Formats: sequence, C-alpha cells, structure tokens
Amino acid sequence: MSTGDLTTKTARTARWVRPLAALVLTTALLAAPYYFAPFRVFQLTMVLLYAVALAGLNLLVGYGGQISLGHGAFFAVGAYTAAVMLDRFTIDHLATLPVAAAGCFLLGLGFGVPALRLRGLYLALVTLAFAVFLPPLLKRFEHVTGGSMGLTVAKPQPPAWTGLAEDQWLYFLTLAVAAVALLVIRNLLRSRVGRALLAIRENESAAEVMGVKLSFYKTLAFAWSAMFAGVAGCLYTWVIGFVSPDSFSINLSITLLAGLVVGGLASVYGPLLGAAFVMYVPSVAQDISPAAPGVVFGLLIIVVMYVAPTGLAGLAGRAGHTVRRSVERLRRTRRRPEPVPSAEPPDSPPLAPQHLTTPPTTRKG
Repeated sequence: MSTGDLTTKTARTARWVRPLAALVLTTALLAAPYYFAPFRVFQLTMVLLYAVALAGLNLLVGYGGQISLGHGAFFAVGAYTAAVMLDRFTIDHLATLPVAAAGCFLLGLGFGVPALRLRGLYLALVTLAFAVFLPPLLKRFEHVTGGSMGLTVAKPQPPAWTGLAEDQWLYFLTLAVAAVALLVIRNLLRSRVGRALLAIRENESAAEVMGVKLSFYKTLAFAWSAMFAGVAGCLYTWVIGFVSPDSFSINLSITLLAGLVVGGLASVYGPLLGAAFVMYVPSVAQDISPAAPGVVFGLLIIVVMYVAPTGLAGLAGRAGHTVRRSVERLRRTRRRPEPVPSAEPPDSPPLAPQHLTTPPTTRKG
C-alpha cells in the first residue's frame, strides 16, 4: 500500500471518528438517568448547566480574548429572575427561560459598552467589582429577593405520561436546553461573529484594518456571554429550587473562570470538561481533606496546569494525535511494499582465465 492510499484511508477513518464519538456520547447521556442513583443524576444535571455557563464564558474569554471575573453575577441575575417570576406569578417554568436570557443579554449589552475602553487587568477589576457588590445588593431588596433568607420555589414536575421521577425529568430538561445552547454557540462560532472574535483576540489593530468593528463585536461578546450565563442561572433555579445571595459569591465567578481554563480555552469540549471539573473535583477535595478542601482543590488545579497547560481538552487532543501517529507508523511498518524483481537477466558467471581454458599448443620441432 502506498503512502497516498494510507493517508486517504486514515483521513476516511478520522472522518467517522467524530460522528461515532457523538453517537456514543448521546447514547450515554440519554441512558444515564436510568442507570444512576438520584444523587448521581443530580450531579450530571449540574454538570450540564455549568457547561452552558462556561460555554458562554468561553465566547468572551477563549474566543474574544477578554477577561471577566464577574460571570457569576450574570449567573445570579438569571437565577433570581426565574425565582422572582415563579415566586410572584403563577406561570410555567419554561416561561422564565426566555425572560432570564433576554434580561441578562440586555445587562451584558449595557455592561459591555463602558468596558470598551478597558482591557486586561483593568477590565478584570471592573467585572470583579460587579461580582462583589451584587450579593449585598440582593440582600437589600428583601421584599423582592427575600433578603439573606433567599427564595424557595417549586421545581418542575414531570408529566404523568412520561413515567419519570423528578430528578430524571430535571435532567432531561437541562439536557435539552444545554444541547440547544451548545448548538447555538457552535453555529455562532462558525459564523462571521466567531471569525471576528478570533481576529480581535489575535490582533485588534489588524482586525480593525480588515474591517472588523471592535466596539460592536466586543459588546456583542459580553451580551452573548451574559445571556448564556443567565440561561444557566435559570436552570440552576429549576434544579435547586432555592436561591440566596450567599450562593453567588465571588467564589462562583473565580471557580467558573478556573473551570474554563482547566477545561481548555477556545475549545468545543473545554466547557464540558471544565464543568465536570467544577462539579466533581471539590467533592474529591472534600473527601481527601475535610479540614482544608480549598487547599486540595488549589493543588489539583496547579497539577492539571502543569500536566496540561492548554487544558484537559488540549491534553485529550494531544493524546489522540499521538495515538493516530503511532497507528500510522505501525501500519507503514507492517505494510511496506515488497521489492520488485528486476526485469534484466541475471549476470553471467565470470569467465575463467584464458590460460585455464585454452589447450596448450605443441611446438613443432
């Protein structure tokens, strides 16, 4: 087999890897709530809603190249929007989702305009301030937000015809919303908006020369990021059924940013891996050291960053690339072409010396 045929076969095989992996992942996600205990189903539900929040943050940080330490505040706004609507009005839970998304989109739009003049650490400081003052602000409006006691709302109940338990129904609702949100983000990144954000991240001056409107796309990145954080916050209210200001402290914003970096910036699968890290690693740290779980959590982040500087998604990509190269090398070794026999006749044996083949002559006397 020639090198060209081997390359074509490898490319054809790689073309089927992603659809097959997507099929396996979809099957596993659909079957998970039927095989796990309710608490494990709850953890998977939290992973999905955190993945939506991290995917929105990835638009701003990973693709837009901007720093935000206030993503937890937008998450809180979406959660409180859904909670207040469910507490004050008799409406369906699904009606709170577009309202929370639209409200956070407008808030991100308004927040992104003054942030246009800032970049780097200055922008991070402003977003950090937003995450710091929001919880005390929620406590002051006690007649609306419930103050320090928070709000307790009813969870979505499964229809009778589904035959599902409450935790399974919440899982499938979150899975459906997360699938739509991730699909929208994927298509958004493949559009003109995604290309513009990548150009801005690489070089703002060059992007502006090429006709990219910096102010428009930067503000839009903030708005989209805040919107998906609001969607995740709304899902959080559905799943938990309770919101309080202490649930959305500055630690949430820092944890979300750390989860995105650990999962992998500017990666499709980075938010999913980062959400799993945010959900499961603190529990592991608590089991390792109940006295100081934060220390263990920080050490695990340091270890992951040393082992995988580009995140878990980059580590998985490098491992897959190494496996593919090893397989190709093994195939080349096993299928080397055999030497083709030459068409020329074999060489004739060397002639004997003449004094050995010529009979002696008789001298005439």
